[in-house]
Amino acid sequence: MRGFIVMAMFAVSLSHAGSHDYSEVRNLELDASGLSDVFIDAGAGVLIVNGVEGSDEIVVVATIIVDGKDEDEARKLIEKRLRLDLERDGDRAKLKAGFDTGWGWDGDAEIDLDVRMPAQLALVIDDGSGPIKVHDIANSVRIDDGSGPIELGNSGDIDIDDGSGSITLENTGGVKIDDGSGSITIVGAAGDVYVEDGSGSIDIREVQGSVTVDDGSGDIEIDDVEHDLIIEEKGSGSLRYTNVRGAIEQDD
Repeated sequence: MRGFIVMAMFAVSLSHAGSHDYSEVRNLELDASGLSDVFIDAGAGVLIVNGVEGSDEIVVVATIIVDGKDEDEARKLIEKRLRLDLERDGDRAKLKAGFDTGWGWDGDAEIDLDVRMPAQLALVIDDGSGPIKVHDIANSVRIDDGSGPIELGNSGDIDIDDGSGSITLENTGGVKIDDGSGSITIVGAAGDVYVEDGSGSIDIREVQGSVTVDDGSGDIEIDDVEHDLIIEEKGSGSLRYTNVRGAIEQDD
């Protein structure tokens, strides 16, 4: 069932730089009453999500950017290729933002999203490329990301499946990460931490549960773990751990 979409504002701006880049801003709003989670399906662009305590609505500011086109060309491409909507599907809110890039695609475009949502709802993100920043989500956060840096803070349990790009987490619940490449930093986890990593440095500190690491290559530094430390596999790179108060297991 589709929920209502309120187009609160539609603003257009045209840059007169040499590349003739075009941008426009669209605002979407959705009543969040009765929802359990928010699902974001985003293509290229910056994605920022902030939880708001006590809020009962989802507010999205979408900045649509088309590079290398004049205003008329950009408008035609947006009209034909843009997919941008916020709707209710049962107890889930769905935000879709991107461009259909199939046959005949000749554009270079992205959508930057600034999302504000009730802090108590769970969050699920399926993202193509670009930076992701998520803060103050009291519920769980699940991210499936192609590439680009990820930054999360003050959130519940975290589950990340990432292709490439750095990952930085601070003050979360339990953490599960399956990462291809890029550095990983975790500071302040209230539950267990599990990291499966292809390459890149790993820095884990202040964990109230246990830590398990399966690593291909890159330096690993771990400090202040309340329970156990398990190194399932360690490829190339140094390993240093301190202040582990549980058992230590390392696969030689």
